[in-house]
Amino acid sequence: MSSVEYSSKNDVAVITLINPPVNAISQGIRAGLIEALDRLAADSTVQSAVLIGAGDTFVAGADIKEFGKPLAPPTTLEALAAMEASSKPIVAALAGNALGGGLEIALACHWRVAVPKVKLGLPEITLGIMPGAGGTQRLPRLVGGAKALDMILSGAPVDGSKGLQLGIVDELVEGDPLEGAIAFARRIVAEKRPLRVTSQLQDKVGNTDPAIFAEARSKNEKKWKGLLSPYKIVEAVEAACTLPFAEGAALELKLYRETQASPQRAALTYMFFAEREASKIPDVPRDLKPAPVKSASVIGAGTMGGGIAMSFANVGVPVKLLEASQDALDKGLARIQGNYATSVARGSISQAQMDQRLALITPTTEYAQIGDADIVVEAVFENMEVKQGVFRTLDGVMKPGAILGTNTSTLDIDQIANVTKRPQEVIGMHFFSPANVMKLVENVRGGKTSPEIIGRTMAVSRQIGKVPVLARNCDGFIGNRVLAVYGRECDFMLEEGATPWQIDRALQGFGFPMGLFLMRDMAGLDVGWRIRAYREQFRDKTLRYSPIGDRICELGRFGQKTGAGYYKYIGRDATPDPEIEALIIKTAADLGIKRREVSDEEIVWRVLSVMANEGAKIVGEGIAIRASDVDVTYVFGYGFPRHQGGPMFWAEQQGLDKVYAKVAGYHAEQGLFWEPAPLLVKAAKSGAKSWKDAAVE
Repeated sequence: MSSVEYSSKNDVAVITLINPPVNAISQGIRAGLIEALDRLAADSTVQSAVLIGAGDTFVAGADIKEFGKPLAPPTTLEALAAMEASSKPIVAALAGNALGGGLEIALACHWRVAVPKVKLGLPEITLGIMPGAGGTQRLPRLVGGAKALDMILSGAPVDGSKGLQLGIVDELVEGDPLEGAIAFARRIVAEKRPLRVTSQLQDKVGNTDPAIFAEARSKNEKKWKGLLSPYKIVEAVEAACTLPFAEGAALELKLYRETQASPQRAALTYMFFAEREASKIPDVPRDLKPAPVKSASVIGAGTMGGGIAMSFANVGVPVKLLEASQDALDKGLARIQGNYATSVARGSISQAQMDQRLALITPTTEYAQIGDADIVVEAVFENMEVKQGVFRTLDGVMKPGAILGTNTSTLDIDQIANVTKRPQEVIGMHFFSPANVMKLVENVRGGKTSPEIIGRTMAVSRQIGKVPVLARNCDGFIGNRVLAVYGRECDFMLEEGATPWQIDRALQGFGFPMGLFLMRDMAGLDVGWRIRAYREQFRDKTLRYSPIGDRICELGRFGQKTGAGYYKYIGRDATPDPEIEALIIKTAADLGIKRREVSDEEIVWRVLSVMANEGAKIVGEGIAIRASDVDVTYVFGYGFPRHQGGPMFWAEQQGLDKVYAKVAGYHAEQGLFWEPAPLLVKAAKSGAKSWKDAAVE
């Protein structure tokens, strides 16, 4: 079957792009489009043409499998040039998705009609690249430089109505997009409208304020630190507003090739696939298609519980929020109202949207009021006895088949599930604070959690806009288990000669938005102190332990909320504190540790290699299904820079044999904490280039 079909409806040719499921631009599409344009030129029976995608979508973008590989001719640029050169008007009929290269094809048509719900966008920035088929040059000519810059830098799509308002779309059609486009094509022929070639338009780009480009760079300097593609996008759109089309297009192609060759592109493309792969659970039936959740309940109206309730309300799901006392409930609702009010003040939602979302949250102090929900998420104090008490009650009130989720970050899921008569319906749902903002949900299967509940929980996580990862039950699951070893190593480096601000600076230099000690101060040092105090009874006293964090807390320094932690604070502004450096030096002396100079390079290598080594243990033990799930957890939940791909991807890029050599060296120096993971040993000895290869050998 051809990738492009040519047919006619009397006087209108219909060119259909066919590459299921999303009509991605392949070599067949490119070549077929040029052949169809040749037929159009030679076809004396037609006066115009409609370009449409097969099925219910236009074109969702370039074939991502071709990224990083030489493209077989012809190029998309050649196909688009041929389309603009057509002497007969071509109308794009847009439905479903017209994204990336798909929108670039549409922009090269003479006119565009669309259904209201179409998605129009240039999301290449999310893959570490930029439009490379004229998108940065044609879009500004339709919508102006400022609006084009916003669209391309955000990567976010707009619908057909917004597209009409901006000038991307010429007419909205209700019903069949093909019939609407044919009617439009006949009308422009009857009206004898001259061909409108997008690349020749100048009005919108000529009115662009040149200051917007410098402003974009300065305003986003912190956000874009270490990134390549945003700066290249600004340069390309600026060229569209200042240079002739041919020169701007040549520059765009040059800049596109630079982003495509960047290691960032490889990492971001990897994360694109890893995020989608994380939803695939081997023992969940493929034919399971969970219905969307229609009602939810949340136990606990604290910061976490309120954020979880907001996550449901934000997507239109009614949620009942339960607290033990009216006072706690009132405080929780006030916090939620404050969060929404802040969003309104920032312009991210309207007052009407705030009112609508608040109306979906029903407060209650009675368990009897929540039993009909499709899902309940418990978000009470991180204490086993407290959580078990909640689940004994939920077991008696929730309807059969409801998802019983516990928002625990470390506690044993099975101990919670086994106090109920339906442990198969209990699952961990570890949200990250603030839950209404953070994207990750680390779902944790207990020993008896059913595949159906797992599949439904992964689906509802996506329904509320989260990125779900599935872990098996263990202490710390994926995220906090890695965080424990990463944090421990940073504590040891303090004793050996580093300072908190040096470690934070080194990690931020790598790309983390915040260093470990700043993060601890922001979260509150007393939380970790309580956990360490509880676990002291189980700790192996023969193993190395750093008391620095405990000594800081003993001084009443709990971080930002007390004005002092690892740093001193004025409001949220942190400054290094000589008192803490003195405390660290004294602690090292008490422990008999001779301090030395610790380089930034050592900090980064020790942190990342210990993360990768622990990740390899987690994969080898079956806690994570695949190595990429560790990366998804760390990118979406712990601030690992997305353009670096996660600790497991980082290890592959360095070479697993090199990482093993580092880990083995640290093991010889540091002892048990650095025992190489069996999977890492296997990878090094077999010469495997990836964790996947090592796992299957």
